[in-house]
Amino acid sequence: MNHLRVTGGRVLRPDGRVERADVAVDRDEGTIRAVGSPSEVDEAVGGAAAETLDASGSLVIPGLVNAHTHVAMTLLRGYADDKPLDPWLREDIWPAEAELTPDDVEAGAELGAVEMIRSGTTAFADMYFAMDRVADAVDRAGLRARLGHGVVTVGKDEADARADVEESLAVARELDGAADGRVRTAFMPHSLTTVGEEFLREGVAEAREAGIPIHLHANETTDEVEPIVEERGERPIAYAAEIDALGPDDFFAHGVHVDDSEVDRLAEAGTAVVHCPASNMKLASGMAPVQRLREAGVTVALGTDGAASNNDLDVFDEMRDAAMLGKLAADDASAVPAAAVVEMATAGGADALNLPGGRIEAGAAADLTVVDLDAPHLTPVHDPVSHLAYAARGSDVRHTVCDGQVLMRDREVLTLDAEAVQERAANAARDLVERVESA
Repeated sequence: MNHLRVTGGRVLRPDGRVERADVAVDRDEGTIRAVGSPSEVDEAVGGAAAETLDASGSLVIPGLVNAHTHVAMTLLRGYADDKPLDPWLREDIWPAEAELTPDDVEAGAELGAVEMIRSGTTAFADMYFAMDRVADAVDRAGLRARLGHGVVTVGKDEADARADVEESLAVARELDGAADGRVRTAFMPHSLTTVGEEFLREGVAEAREAGIPIHLHANETTDEVEPIVEERGERPIAYAAEIDALGPDDFFAHGVHVDDSEVDRLAEAGTAVVHCPASNMKLASGMAPVQRLREAGVTVALGTDGAASNNDLDVFDEMRDAAMLGKLAADDASAVPAAAVVEMATAGGADALNLPGGRIEAGAAADLTVVDLDAPHLTPVHDPVSHLAYAARGSDVRHTVCDGQVLMRDREVLTLDAEAVQERAANAARDLVERVESA
């Protein structure tokens, strides 16, 4: 057996306990072989020699899951800030995206992959375009992803709108299983207000027939709620259910402005919600009722959204933001506690995306993040889980492992040339802005 051993650290177990243990990984299978004392791990792997990762003074946790982003928007980081969602999209982001080339998307995706690897993220969901190039970047980086082409039909004639829907479905069919199975796909209409009803119904019906899950933005702002209520006399989640876009394999981003009836409907359907607290705060979208969602039994994951509205891809930041915003939204300091946001960033994210990972136990996917606790801002360590939520940073990640392969060792990214990726992305972003300004 070709295996990897993570030694000398403490391990976060699925029940929230933290214990001193080694982790043995079968690299051929990409799974965890054993978790336990050095002697227990020796017995499980038969004493075979192994590559090791030193986790001394560190906490081994499941790889983090960024369950909603637009990864190539790293090229637009800091490009347009301090505006509400609708004018931000229409006046700044969509005009810039109209100038993006497939090469730009690939450069931005690689930059995002480096950033995520360096901050302990091993899986993500991405809604964008030129998704074949994003899949190529995922393959080279060694990450997992659920990818989809984002559909927007507003402002398009019928032919172009229908072509956009068909492209999303084609991408979902053609890319599923890429990167040795680490890439899965979804049909991704942008939102219930940016895709016309006719096209939503047609796309959802085809996706259902093909067994393709659905991901979209829902109830992010009141502007995504009020038009549906005014035109249809029903709430957005009821509309989603009516067009058959609300199922147990589907996941919706944001869910900020959901009322109690919608929370209950999401729970009944088994549809997950991806909470993006930093983006919601930056765009003044509102405060999602995370505590209420979790109490109702809704699977809640965490996402950064795109780097243009965050402005980074660090899931540690999202954990802290989610815990603090959740308390404010519930007017309760005990709401959305540390253990809850850590679960949302790991098992919750894996469950929402229906991807392997999220738990450290025998047989689980070997997606691991090793967090170095030897730092002034992490001293003393009364409660390691508290530190993950309230004090740790992406820069505290020491090693990153996905599918049994070491993506980063001692802060050095091994699968991509980080310096070359950064230079390429900086050049692409500069050229993009020049094209936008001259358009």
